[in-house]
Amino acid sequence: MTTHVTDPFADWLALREPADAAARADELVDPVRARLAAGRPLVVHDLGSGTGSMARWLAPRLPGPQHWVLYDRDPGLLDRALAAPPRAADGSPVRVETRRTDITRLTAADLAGADLVTASALLDMLTAEEIEAIVTACVGAGRPTLFTLSVIGRVRFDPPDELDAEVAAAFDAHQRRTADGRRLLGPDAAAATVAAFRRHGVPVTVRSSPWRLGAGQGALIAEWFTGWCDAAVEQRPELAARITGYARRRLAEAAAGRLTVTVGHDDLLAGVE
Repeated sequence: MTTHVTDPFADWLALREPADAAARADELVDPVRARLAAGRPLVVHDLGSGTGSMARWLAPRLPGPQHWVLYDRDPGLLDRALAAPPRAADGSPVRVETRRTDITRLTAADLAGADLVTASALLDMLTAEEIEAIVTACVGAGRPTLFTLSVIGRVRFDPPDELDAEVAAAFDAHQRRTADGRRLLGPDAAAATVAAFRRHGVPVTVRSSPWRLGAGQGALIAEWFTGWCDAAVEQRPELAARITGYARRRLAEAAAGRLTVTVGHDDLLAGVE
């Protein structure tokens, strides 16, 4: 039996995986399937793969034998991905290979042989320069690219609260912060990625893929909401005093099943007309 050291980030990825799977835009998979070569194993390169949730979602939706190449900087996450590999719907073999690397340094040569390049919940953590580098590598590889679950700065609560908009604005500013000399794009990343592909003459299809969280998902709402508030306060410390009561109310509503949250994302499919 494989055991893992407790990793809060890996636990967060596991908690959110069902919501991610429910949110991704299924309709973008059909045009991908139509472009895939038949008669040989399908090769998919997944960037920033984490514990492999994108592969577990997409592999059952793709045909035949598959070979997934998972890229991440965290060896612990890659070990978890190997321990919970994807499965094909028709029972075909799915091989998983991991590569510990900085995806912002990938080139078209690294992606050579891929039939499809994917990523999930990645773009908003990148800078404009890093997105341009990844797009250039994908374009050079000449294969379809499917990037899912990029946050776009839209959060809606029901019932609403007067502090919702102010906390959301502080969170978005935190997402756009400069960290270690890197100016992150946060909720602007999806649009920047679309623009980068189009500058290369590559068509892009965009579909909305929001989380819709409600009763029965109290643990996920609480974990997401706590991180959302913490980031807002880190960006604007003066919010700390007012956010305490707000957070208490919202967490009580979530625990009682009285709170629904919609978190906006976009999915992008590039290179398929």
